[in-house]
Amino acid sequence: MTRKNLKSVLGGVTAALMLGTIAAPCWAADPFGEAELFFELNNSDGDLGIHSAVDGEPWKKLRITSPGNKKLLDIKASSKLRLQGLTQLSFESAEPNFEEQSPEAFFNRFPPGIYEISGTTTDGVDLESPVELSQVMAAPVGNVTVNGQAVPEDCDEGPVPVVSAPVLVDWDPVTTSHPDIGAIGPVDIELYEFFIETDEVKLSAIMPPDVTQFDIPDGYLALSSEWKLEILVRTDTHNNTSIETCFLVN
Repeated sequence: MTRKNLKSVLGGVTAALMLGTIAAPCWAADPFGEAELFFELNNSDGDLGIHSAVDGEPWKKLRITSPGNKKLLDIKASSKLRLQGLTQLSFESAEPNFEEQSPEAFFNRFPPGIYEISGTTTDGVDLESPVELSQVMAAPVGNVTVNGQAVPEDCDEGPVPVVSAPVLVDWDPVTTSHPDIGAIGPVDIELYEFFIETDEVKLSAIMPPDVTQFDIPDGYLALSSEWKLEILVRTDTHNNTSIETCFLVN
């Protein structure tokens, strides 16, 4: 090969390497350890809210943008907190009742699609987690009974069941989307969350989707005769639908 041809080949290789360097894609940003954006419906009170839960490496900046790249949230730590960094963020929006804000008006503010939760760590590393926000809400749990007695939809109107220990709370499995609120579509139930509370104590339990009953420990029941009861159902998109009711222990 002549010197002229060698220079030509080397020049081509150099140009190709330069082009490859220029065209190489940037490294993808690291994901958050946890990044959720979801809706929560209180079917008994008639209100909706949007919630988020974020966790990960210490960060100094965090932003949430909608599918149209509109900024929904922008947080910047300052001064010594910026140096220390934050690792967790959990929030829920205001939840006016449906007389003040209809479900349709609420969902119009937060269209379904891919939202971006992004941030910057205290070390300057970019964090980014795309999350899907779905408007498909699970139907509320139905046929809730306490020791076989039906519970009221409104505790002020009753009748409120009166039971004796041991106490078993039972409900039908949820298999469909909400018939009136949100979008219609298939639902995959991730879990049920069970709560009972009085002024003195609150008990909560998380159960897999194939478990639709809960035996309340007698030790809790001895603490009060009046109990509030809440059962929440969560879809695989993290949307929550809850009902609230009550019962009495004699």
